[in-house]
Amino acid sequence: MTNRQSSGDVLAQLCAVLEARKAASAEDSYVASLHSSGLNKILEKVGEESIETILAARDAQDSGDNTKLIYETADLWFHSLVMLSHLGEDAQAVLTELERRFDLSGLEEKAARD
Repeated sequence: MTNRQSSGDVLAQLCAVLEARKAASAEDSYVASLHSSGLNKILEKVGEESIETILAARDAQDSGDNTKLIYETADLWFHSLVMLSHLGEDAQAVLTELERRFDLSGLEEKAARD
C-alpha cells in the first residue's frame, strides 16, 4: 500500500489503543466509559451501530453514495472491537477464525454449526 498502513497494522494499533483505554479514566476516555458501564451498555452500542449500518446500506443502494455506509460500518467495527476487548479478545481472534474458514465452503461451515 502506498503511504497507507496495512489493514492489519491499523487493526493491531486500534486493538492496542482499546486495551490501553480500559485502564483510563471514564471521564477522559469514551472507551473507558463504555467498559465502566459494563457489557450491556457495550452490547447496546453494538446493536445501535448495527441498525445504523443496515439503514445506511439501504440508503446507499438508493442513492449510489456509500459514504455514510462506510462511516457507519467503521462505527460498528469499532464498537464490536470494544465488545471483544471487554471480553478479553481482540481482532486477531476474529481474523484467525476467518482464516480458518478459507478452507471451507460457506455451506460446509454452516453445516458444521448444526
